[in-house]
Amino acid sequence: MDRSWVSTDEPRARAANIFDVARLAGVSHQTVSRVLNDHPSVRPATRQRVEEAIRQLRYRPSSAARALVTRRSRNLGLIMPGSPDFGPSSTVLAFTTAARAAQYTVSISSVFEASPDSFRAAVESLLGQHVEAIVLVGDRRGMLDEANRIELDVPLVAVDASRRAGPYIISIDQYQGARLATEHLVALGHRSIVHLAGPPDSVDGSERERGWRDVLAEHRLVSAYPLVGDWSPDSGYRLVLQALANRDFTAIFSANDQMALGALHALTVAGVDVPREVSVIGFDDIPEAAHLTPPLTTIRQDFDELGHDLMAAVLDALDGRTPSIPPRLPQLVERESAGRAGPAPRSRAARTGVGSQT
Repeated sequence: MDRSWVSTDEPRARAANIFDVARLAGVSHQTVSRVLNDHPSVRPATRQRVEEAIRQLRYRPSSAARALVTRRSRNLGLIMPGSPDFGPSSTVLAFTTAARAAQYTVSISSVFEASPDSFRAAVESLLGQHVEAIVLVGDRRGMLDEANRIELDVPLVAVDASRRAGPYIISIDQYQGARLATEHLVALGHRSIVHLAGPPDSVDGSERERGWRDVLAEHRLVSAYPLVGDWSPDSGYRLVLQALANRDFTAIFSANDQMALGALHALTVAGVDVPREVSVIGFDDIPEAAHLTPPLTTIRQDFDELGHDLMAAVLDALDGRTPSIPPRLPQLVERESAGRAGPAPRSRAARTGVGSQT
């Protein structure tokens, strides 16, 4: 497997790319490519505008720009986030395995900043390696929005749970997974369920929060503001420890297992019994989930299937077919961290007598 790791941390003066030239000239990047390749179909006036834009921006064409007249390279491009999150990393592993089985190599560009410019720089880098298609694995809204806007001569297949329209979108249904988790807690008698949420710019996190809110609304339960984390165990630990100062919940639905791990740690430190006093449900079913104390109830996503779905969509696109792969449905995995609700916890004011009338 070919891996080309590209840091997209931008220097102070970013070099112009083919998309900058296209924007300044008022044409598509495909037209810029045709000018660079001296294609006869470009009108003289258009060619002049492009060449002037190249001069103004001091653009130095990479092999990407000269290679946009595609040929079969049996090489695929993959853009992924720079953070080692479990879901994207597992999906990338499954996709590269499926690509190798189909006799394709994969060039990987790792994006550390979810900005349009970083995404476009990663795209241009991959085009320079003569890829036949590009796959985007990552749930940051900025990258997915840019992927939806960009026009390429090669197919772009993305993992996107936001249900936006598009022929090359593959996903696991994050919303339904969150509903499964919250419905399970409601069925266990919990009426006060706090949500440990992912980052605001995460599409997956937003879908999980939406599922939690909708289930609570359907059962006429109050949904407080979620505790907003960053996917890490540290954020789960810190946020839950703070929330325990005025505990008025009997259950926690964590948007991923890593934050749930931190939540379990905080509950243990505070002397709160899991699940007798507080139940915890995670999301992802990481390999360690079954070995936590107590073993973690969670929502399992099949990242192996998702990686193979991505490769199937790529093959369909390369053959001129529109992929028709419905979203995968996650599954509830019941373990010991979630149990029936006990007595509703008293607020801190009630426990200490603060605010009570004599």
